[in-house]
Amino acid sequence: MKLKCNTYLDKGFMPMSVYVRDFLAGLGDNAQDIVIGIQRNKGFMSTYATKIYADGTGHDRENAAYVERLVKTLLWARGGYRVIIAGSKPMADYIAEAYSQGGLRDFDRNFMSGVYERPFEVDYAELSDAPVDAEAAAPVGRHLNGCRIGFDAGGSDRKVSAVIDGEAVYSEEVVWFPKLNADPQYQYDGIMDSMRRAAEHMPRVDGIGVSSAGVYIDNKIMVASLFLKVAPDDFEKRVKNMYIDIAKEFGPDVPLEVANDGDVTALAGAMDLEDDQVLGIAMGTSEAAGYVDSQGNITGWLNEFAFIPVDFNPESMVDEWSGDYGCGVKYFSQDAVIKLAPLAGIQLDEELSPAEKLKVVQGLMAEGDNRAEQIYRTIGVYFGYAIAYYAMFYGIKHVLIMGRVTSGNGGVLILEEADKVLKTEFPELNGIQLHIPDESSRRVGQSVAAASLPEIK
Repeated sequence: MKLKCNTYLDKGFMPMSVYVRDFLAGLGDNAQDIVIGIQRNKGFMSTYATKIYADGTGHDRENAAYVERLVKTLLWARGGYRVIIAGSKPMADYIAEAYSQGGLRDFDRNFMSGVYERPFEVDYAELSDAPVDAEAAAPVGRHLNGCRIGFDAGGSDRKVSAVIDGEAVYSEEVVWFPKLNADPQYQYDGIMDSMRRAAEHMPRVDGIGVSSAGVYIDNKIMVASLFLKVAPDDFEKRVKNMYIDIAKEFGPDVPLEVANDGDVTALAGAMDLEDDQVLGIAMGTSEAAGYVDSQGNITGWLNEFAFIPVDFNPESMVDEWSGDYGCGVKYFSQDAVIKLAPLAGIQLDEELSPAEKLKVVQGLMAEGDNRAEQIYRTIGVYFGYAIAYYAMFYGIKHVLIMGRVTSGNGGVLILEEADKVLKTEFPELNGIQLHIPDESSRRVGQSVAAASLPEIK
């Protein structure tokens, strides 16, 4: 696969958006229809219709590679415990094998099964019985009245804001290391300390909103990377209800709303832009994403972009957690900066934490170092092609980026290069507008938006 745009430091990059385009263009008359269905809680169903080479024509390997990446994408974009492949029995059998216990996608299978607390299934259906969409969306956030705490739990730092009638009267960032601590008391104490500091700047606490990486159902922590080292028993007993328990410390009836940090990024963008169809991307310890649909609502989709493949190159870096290659976490997070640093000729001290390594590169960027600039331009190229891939699954009018990686001029370069890619390679997507907030909003904007989550009655 040859690219028309300069990829700067990563010469092996094979964008999913280009791969899909080339695959479909190569089918010619030798094509058949399939529909992929992803079922999640409450019977909700998301479907995706596409084409593959006709079964029995000697293209099973190409079909399998294509369908496997699509299923992976749809699972992490939408979320679900059941996959239905309609129209191709060979592809249904292949996906069933890949998602079997101990199979190629064992991590994905177990993750989804744990989130939805259901056994994972892969089924085949005739095309005439293909699943149909059954979706739901709900309004969330945009509540500005009263005295609110907004908390954003990042993997390298935690941010908190005290917000009174929509105005932030206090904001603070504190470096911490939740991923390195097995005792959840560390995370509990850190969260409580930040919230108490915010509460000191208000006459009372009317509501608490939390933005955090992970999956949350009814304010319960189902999965969260902040607690990677915590044993399963401790997670169940001391972590799952942590935000609920902390909120009770500020009053038995203080409303609480916990949301994925990507959804809060999208919400912040929708509030600022006063528009809808906003895709928010937070580039920090990991890649988080959220989406506000055409009605201005949150969809209930999983939106875990960290695990969505953006690079089709099987030789690309493997994510340590999922064991899969080419996933967004290695392209749109501090891991991306660290990965690209040696290719740019920057040697980072291995004794430094990931957050400290990022700060070194950001310091070089602030000094005008061309090597650091090449890192951010490379991430920008990644991002342009990734936006085109995301647009296959989301209706997008605006893309907003936030998070520690976007601080300083690096974030500006990321969007500059992404815009070049879209204009050069995907002119049909030129209507998508790319945005980056001011520096203060980039760093603490999520905690302020999080404060608007709970409704005060």
